[in-house]
Amino acid sequence: MADPVTFTPDKRAYVQTNLTLAAIAMAGAMLVLWLIGNPYVWTGAPAGLAAIGLRAWYLASEELNNTWELSDTTLTGPGPRVVALNQIEAVNTMGSFVQVVTRGGDKHLIKYQANPAATKAAIERAAG
Repeated sequence: MADPVTFTPDKRAYVQTNLTLAAIAMAGAMLVLWLIGNPYVWTGAPAGLAAIGLRAWYLASEELNNTWELSDTTLTGPGPRVVALNQIEAVNTMGSFVQVVTRGGDKHLIKYQANPAATKAAIERAAG
């Protein structure tokens, strides 16, 4: 049996993902204010930034400790989530996330990967 491979969240990917979310939230909030005719459209920017910034700060301790382990037969994550490798139908990347889809339709996210393509490749190799 080979040593298990561990996928840990990357702090830099966490920050970058949340910066992207903040930019989207800022633009979205400003758009909503503009659409409803609010004369203070600019207030959407700090509101969106504050919302995502607070969320990122609050969830950091949990999200940055969620590790996944790949063994010869299973992919085990937090929760505990256990996916048999022979049940994996697809592995997709979305930004810094890797999505694992099972034959039964379950979807699992391995979040904040420094190199999501390498994570995807390792899972696909192990799953065959």
